[in-house]
Amino acid sequence: MVTAPAEMAPPVSVGARAQRLIRWIAPAAGVVLFVALYLVFKGTDVLPHDDDAAFFRGLNDARDWVDENRNNNPVFLFFLNYIRLFVADLFTVFQSALAGLGWPGLIGVAAGLGWLAGGWRIAAVSVAGFAGIGVLGLWDASVDTLALTLSAVLLSLVVGIPIGVLTGRSPSVRRIVTPVLDVMQIMPTFSYLSPIVLLFLIGPASATLATMIYAIPPAIRITALAIERVPPTVVEASESLGATRWQTMRKVRLPMALNTIALGVNQTIAAALSMVPLVALIAAPGLGVDLIRALAQVNVGAALVPGIGIVLIAIVLDRITRSAAVARAGSRVWRWAGLVVAVVAGLALTPVLSAEFPEQWEIQIVRPINDVVSWIEGNWYVFTGFLNDTVAYGLLNPLQNLLTSAPWWLITLAVLAFAWRISGLRAGLIAAGCLAAIAALSLWEHSMETLTIVLVAAVITIAAGAALGIGAARSRWFAAVLRPVLDAAQTMPSFSYLLPAVALFGNGRFTAIIASVIYAVPVVARLVEDGLRAVPGTVLEAARSAGSTDRQLLWKVQLPMARSSLLLAANQGIVMTLAMVVIGALVGAGALGYDVVAGISQQEDYGKGLAAGVALVLLGIMLDRITQGASGRLNPEKKRIA
Repeated sequence: MVTAPAEMAPPVSVGARAQRLIRWIAPAAGVVLFVALYLVFKGTDVLPHDDDAAFFRGLNDARDWVDENRNNNPVFLFFLNYIRLFVADLFTVFQSALAGLGWPGLIGVAAGLGWLAGGWRIAAVSVAGFAGIGVLGLWDASVDTLALTLSAVLLSLVVGIPIGVLTGRSPSVRRIVTPVLDVMQIMPTFSYLSPIVLLFLIGPASATLATMIYAIPPAIRITALAIERVPPTVVEASESLGATRWQTMRKVRLPMALNTIALGVNQTIAAALSMVPLVALIAAPGLGVDLIRALAQVNVGAALVPGIGIVLIAIVLDRITRSAAVARAGSRVWRWAGLVVAVVAGLALTPVLSAEFPEQWEIQIVRPINDVVSWIEGNWYVFTGFLNDTVAYGLLNPLQNLLTSAPWWLITLAVLAFAWRISGLRAGLIAAGCLAAIAALSLWEHSMETLTIVLVAAVITIAAGAALGIGAARSRWFAAVLRPVLDAAQTMPSFSYLLPAVALFGNGRFTAIIASVIYAVPVVARLVEDGLRAVPGTVLEAARSAGSTDRQLLWKVQLPMARSSLLLAANQGIVMTLAMVVIGALVGAGALGYDVVAGISQQEDYGKGLAAGVALVLLGIMLDRITQGASGRLNPEKKRIA
């Protein structure tokens, strides 16, 4: 085959170069205009924070009105109060039942359910997990945490599965439910607490309801997906035999969707457990109480122990529900027999061994952990201090100074232009509207401080997650090593990520950033890996046959074709980073997260805390709309490649 000499190659057309140049003129002009306006108006219209703002006082007055009329307003007397009493009674029933089993009985029930779901291996994991909780001296608190989790999960499934079925069957219901679920999953966990406390007071009932609201979206979404995936031919065959819609649902759709719905149960439990520690802020009993108290005292060892307890509960429940979701029909008799034997054995041992876990079997690991932390602080300070100072002075402080010293209207216009550029006019208007609402809430300065931490954490998260995802997609050996690490990271409750960050960096903004990176990187890495692996093999072979190197294959083929997955990874990384950065208020991150915590713990700051929760939701919606909308705006060159 004769190829043309290099000088005969067709040059790039002047028109193509002009189009590329024109595409960059508008962004460059926008940056220049922003800088010019910033220099002219710097320090004006900056909306400094005021703890005693009139809007906060108005919310406090509304709270006082609710408290004064709680016992005579019909909405409370005949509706909300009955819900609170019912949920409190449900929690009490679970708590009494679990405590009444005693530690041998509860371990026996867990072992039996594990055997039924997945055989002796899952039963052994269940025994080891609950025995480990007792050995750590966490038995009573763990029973309370388990009761709260089971109460919230039961309510989530009772409400969520029917809504999920309707959503999967009705497009009109789906159009109503989907945006509501989007907002619920964008909302940081702190945002649930203040409204729940206002309506249901503090205590186990409000904690259960807050956990339920946070955990219900996976139940609805996965149930709807399961119903939609039932093959239409099977449904048509059922209806052709004369079955009614209800019979088809009960005899065909639900049985065929059962395994997927079981995965929804698994995800609901995981979401509930990630919320359970946080609701200790509204007087929920359990492991979260010890964890938050230890974090407030910067006692890493005392915080790590209840964190381990939550992880052990999460692992046991995760393994049981995952195994139940993929359980096969064979050996059912033996599995039911294993359930009966384990439960009977556990209940029989309760009166013999006593219901309370023996104190002599407990081990104390707080002091050794704190000794290790002290060694790390003493020997790694040069590295951790350098990293902390580099990020603080090189990224956090300059960006925060920019966002807080620029006029609020200039930041709003800049976000409008940026969102319009990458996601369309609708996303731009939504983003600008969110910022305008934040300004109206009298929380502009603290919102910009939170946004600063989120943006820096998101950049680090996306970079680290993309690197791991690319490595896993290009190396099966690396993927095999990384997979169990990601599995473990996604099983752990979000609070657990604060502990290594506190151990390494102490309290502060950078600690919240490190915790959010550890929390969000697994999801980003998985999405990037899945997106790259989804590129058709025929396309890769064609590129290789054309002489592409591995580097060219990645940058010119795989990454452009996986653009939608990469944007989804960025979206999830940013949203999860926001959720974790807010929790970082407990370790000194400040800003809106601190406002929410202050509003819960101090009566005079209730209005500020409630407004801060709304501001967090608005920030989440703004970031979500911008990143979600970007996936639909491919430029002509990317469209041609795709």
